[in-house]
Amino acid sequence: MEMADLPLVLGIETSCDETGVGIVRGQTLLANAVASSVEEHARFGGVVPEVASRAHLEAMTPTVERALDQAGVRFADIDAVAVTAGPGLAGALLVGVAAAKAYAVGLGVPLYGVNHLAAHVAVDQLEHGPLPKPSIALLVSGGHSSLLLVPDVAKDVISLGSTVDDAAGEAFDKVARVLGLPFPGGPHIDRAAAQGSGAAVAFPRGKYDDGTLDFSFSGLKTAVARWVEAKERAGETVPVADVAASFQEAVVDVLTRKALQACRKYDVQDLLIGGGVAANSRLRALAQERCDAAGVRLRVPRPGLCTDNGAMIAALGSELVAAGIGPSALDIPADSSLPITTVHM
Repeated sequence: MEMADLPLVLGIETSCDETGVGIVRGQTLLANAVASSVEEHARFGGVVPEVASRAHLEAMTPTVERALDQAGVRFADIDAVAVTAGPGLAGALLVGVAAAKAYAVGLGVPLYGVNHLAAHVAVDQLEHGPLPKPSIALLVSGGHSSLLLVPDVAKDVISLGSTVDDAAGEAFDKVARVLGLPFPGGPHIDRAAAQGSGAAVAFPRGKYDDGTLDFSFSGLKTAVARWVEAKERAGETVPVADVAASFQEAVVDVLTRKALQACRKYDVQDLLIGGGVAANSRLRALAQERCDAAGVRLRVPRPGLCTDNGAMIAALGSELVAAGIGPSALDIPADSSLPITTVHM
């Protein structure tokens, strides 16, 4: 099939604080427009759901128009609309789902309500081509740390392990606050850590080798806070760069170790890392080092496709269309706790 004959899919993402609109034809990315409200949340030290919802309402129409301009297409060219139906912040999801329904009805095209986490897997195909079947996916973000077995991203995603308390990205935000670094914490800790030593402080590795594929970062976050508090009580200067590097090393050590455990356990030779924390430079470097040693092929999208975006939603929508899977009903809800095993509603 010629590229021009492949369906043109519009994807809408509003699960948290980014209004993302992507346009994809097959596995070719044509547009990826993002409007972030992160600066509006920074003074609160975290995402405020009501603020995020209002920001999505204000950004939706201009972001869609910007994506159409980037792709050089018109509304009339769109063949299907895909939208994040969950998981995420309930109010934020409702904005995207309502907009997607309106666009689908107005354009007379099918609607696909998709899973945000599965979309983080599907987006890699826009950069590196078809995903090997099966693959192991490590998804790490502000709300989720998950290990998945992915026989087919359009049809079958199996949960192998998840976070039992704080997700990795959440721990980055909380530790950044302890260190006096801005929100969101991930990029700032990554930059600070570049000037420090990951071996300076021996922070704990929760669930490091417990026989499961689950993650726990709450204890690590608490250990960092107590270490910093002890330094401050003693009147000593907190070595921010060393603490950031040592905390970061503990997180990525556990993430990569568990991911390779999953590859060995399920005899899978391809590992994908996605989600916002996948933009972390130390995670990418250590994952590559350990995958090379284990003979595992590593795939990580470029940083702009790791954070929440509409391209990933369009990519998964395109996969569903290509697989001949029927569209969603127009009365689909926004499900803030949508399980990863439900790829498509």
